[in-house]
Amino acid sequence: MALTGRTALLAALGSLPVGIWAPGWTGILAVNAPLAIACACDFALAAPVRRLRLTRSGDTSVRLGDTADVTLTITNPSHRLLRADIRDAWPPSSWQPGTEIAASRHEATVPSGERRRVTTRLRPTRRGDRHADRVTIRSYGPLRLFSRQGTHRIAWSVRVLPAFTSRKHLPSKLARLRELDGRTSVLTRGEGTEFDSLREYVPGDDTRSIDWRATARQTTVAVRTWRPERDRHILLVLDTGRTSAGRVGDAPRLDASMDAALLLASLASRAGDRVDLLAYDRRVRALVQGRAARETLPSIVNAMASLDAELVETDARGLTATALRTAPRSSLIVLLTTLDTAPVEEGLLPVLPQLTRRHTVVVASVADPHTAHMAASRGSTEAVYEAAAAAQAQSERSRTAEQLRRHGVTVVDATPEELAPALADAYLALKAAGRL
Repeated sequence: MALTGRTALLAALGSLPVGIWAPGWTGILAVNAPLAIACACDFALAAPVRRLRLTRSGDTSVRLGDTADVTLTITNPSHRLLRADIRDAWPPSSWQPGTEIAASRHEATVPSGERRRVTTRLRPTRRGDRHADRVTIRSYGPLRLFSRQGTHRIAWSVRVLPAFTSRKHLPSKLARLRELDGRTSVLTRGEGTEFDSLREYVPGDDTRSIDWRATARQTTVAVRTWRPERDRHILLVLDTGRTSAGRVGDAPRLDASMDAALLLASLASRAGDRVDLLAYDRRVRALVQGRAARETLPSIVNAMASLDAELVETDARGLTATALRTAPRSSLIVLLTTLDTAPVEEGLLPVLPQLTRRHTVVVASVADPHTAHMAASRGSTEAVYEAAAAAQAQSERSRTAEQLRRHGVTVVDATPEELAPALADAYLALKAAGRL
């Protein structure tokens, strides 16, 4: 139970004439006794809070940056009218900063024996599961002088999935994929490694693609057409160690890596390839394996939702051994990690031959665009020192990438906005070259 601001205001207004014309206990009693009786009556007429029945319904998942609506149904089984203020509490990251109060508070009037619905709109700022906290209800009488208050715990959770902002690039990448597959008129003759069909020779065709046996059985020269192989295995490996926790712009490097992995997974599954996911630092954080094509992307998105960077050094040997167990046959292994010199030279390079001996390896890394901005800065002593530091960082990063390329690794180093399409282009280039 609680007094309202209206009660305090009436008590304050009543004390003014008492202090002027009738100071003393008699005057105080003359003002407060009727107010106390009114409060008691108001409290008696307020609907009981603990007898209310509450249920939830609505969204159970939402992409980061989108909104989710969770509906709270309030049933009033008492014989009194419910006039209530409701606070539906969720974790602070369930809303944009500064919008929590407006989004979580509601007013409701529920007649006896009826029910009403109020909707809480969530707009989460972080990935992962958001669990509903308690629902606090303050029930008022008709005069709103005194209130009953109580809490209910109604379980509900909303899973916040990765934003997948790079999906805007998917149509253009699929168009390029159709060109490689020969499903459009822009077929590049002779590309790929999987036989597709025979057709009549036209001037300009590669003579090496002529099928002499088929030519001998007909009156025209026949040539073979090829397409990239299907049903290849692709393993996406997310490094969730300490380097993935570094922020580039407004988001951790891990989020940009996830976005690139989602675009590649969507593209590869459309191309008929099998896609698995492994998230690792010192142990397996997530593993998606053996899913059907239509289940691949939803499974990967769901697995990524609860991933966070761990502030530990990644065990490169353990990561390599786990990747080899997950991909026992020749596969494309896409490792989304850092190009920082120390982690690569001390951790990845010594074990890299184990991967490249059997698999095609791509290393994708998130570059910080602020480094390029610093390298171009001039005009003051501080700016010159910043430019020198940035140039040194860029030089070390280029040297590290060159070391990886000497081991036969394809390196993709791009800013968060460019990483996803660049990685998709690298996949399509490998497919066009017949390396998958």
